[in-house]
Amino acid sequence: MSLKVGKIIQFTRKFTKEDVEKFTEVSKDEGDHHTTSDEVGRFVVQGLLTATLPTKVGGDYNVLARTMNFEFLRPVFTGDTIVCEVTIDQYEQVKENRMAITTSFVCTNQHEKIVLKGNFVGVILK
Repeated sequence: MSLKVGKIIQFTRKFTKEDVEKFTEVSKDEGDHHTTSDEVGRFVVQGLLTATLPTKVGGDYNVLARTMNFEFLRPVFTGDTIVCEVTIDQYEQVKENRMAITTSFVCTNQHEKIVLKGNFVGVILK
């Protein structure tokens, strides 16, 4: 899995009621919108659970995050399929055993609406 500037890495996930329940238990983010369904049976997915999409991509490449910025634009509901596209904006060697990486990402739902965008910066140890 080689990285280079301009590379786009994509990850897709469909969030379930069980995902929200587990994240509620771990995070203690117990807002009514996460624990009570709407009129069509959906729950609102926690923002930070949605934010695991770009962090999953970072984890795939062993990125040690230094900064992460998230802009939550729309709610994500259980049953939604979210596509996360992470773009490598900068990737360079900064030490003999260390690469610096800067990315930007956009997450869209099945209706092609942006639900989350942001960036993360980190290092990869070789």
